[in-house]
Amino acid sequence: MFGGALVSMTDEAKTSEPHTRPAVSVVGAGDGETIVLGTTRMRILEDGSHTGHRLAIAESILAPHTQGPPQHRHARHDEGFYILSGTVRFTVGDEDHDAAAGTLVMVPPGAPHTFANLTDRPAVMLSTFTPDLYVQYFRDLQEMLADGRTPTPQAGIDAMSRYATEPATDLP
Repeated sequence: MFGGALVSMTDEAKTSEPHTRPAVSVVGAGDGETIVLGTTRMRILEDGSHTGHRLAIAESILAPHTQGPPQHRHARHDEGFYILSGTVRFTVGDEDHDAAAGTLVMVPPGAPHTFANLTDRPAVMLSTFTPDLYVQYFRDLQEMLADGRTPTPQAGIDAMSRYATEPATDLP
């Protein structure tokens, strides 16, 4: 009884599937997919499969004196970097920004950028990709580096282009 009236389920409600909640994803400290790219070790915490491909998250450890990728632009995704430890130099166009622990750097589509760890200590950063488009690029790049092979610059450009990314060749 509710409000003095008997509430009954309709035949449709009785036979419909129960409402299911989305599964919660929990990635433990030692879990996640590991991708090794030279002196950078990346751990994929969310590859987009639990977020409807709206968001991917990775933790990256940059060894001391690690140069990052050439400056590039993403056409279809935002990229965020939260520095957990160490200092990472971000170059955006012709401007350098030294991001220490606790700093967030957000890169919108179209903004030229790169990063590097120029220090004598490792740096750890948490990266977000919205949508998750770029995670597969890192997998492809790891495969290109397998067996000690060094991909040609054109192979790298070709891989980037599959994920709506291009080198920022108009910069010095």
